[in-house]
Amino acid sequence: MTDERINKFEERQKMLGELTDEQLKDRFWQLCDQLIDPIIELARTHTSPSIERSILLRMGIDSLTAHGVVERVLEAGLLGKGAGHVVLKVSQKTSLSIPAAAQAILDDKDVLNGLF
Repeated sequence: MTDERINKFEERQKMLGELTDEQLKDRFWQLCDQLIDPIIELARTHTSPSIERSILLRMGIDSLTAHGVVERVLEAGLLGKGAGHVVLKVSQKTSLSIPAAAQAILDDKDVLNGLF
């Protein structure tokens, strides 16, 4: 290791050594958030209808319904939330099963209003 790297390590070690357990936990979660935030943003900005249909298929929704649901979610401007997430929210809001919630989205596009 270089001297500069060793010095940085020793500084961090000293700083962390002065923290309480609670402060260390807070620092841990703070660093986790810093790691995860870019990944969440990437997922939010880099989805596609085909990815979302794939997710719905894995949730037990048939192919034709998945295609229609993704179209409805896209029209509503909610694709960035994730079609599976939208179906889950509709399921929770209406107390329907996942496949029934997907069908409800096809039957009534107004069911998507006010979800988020």
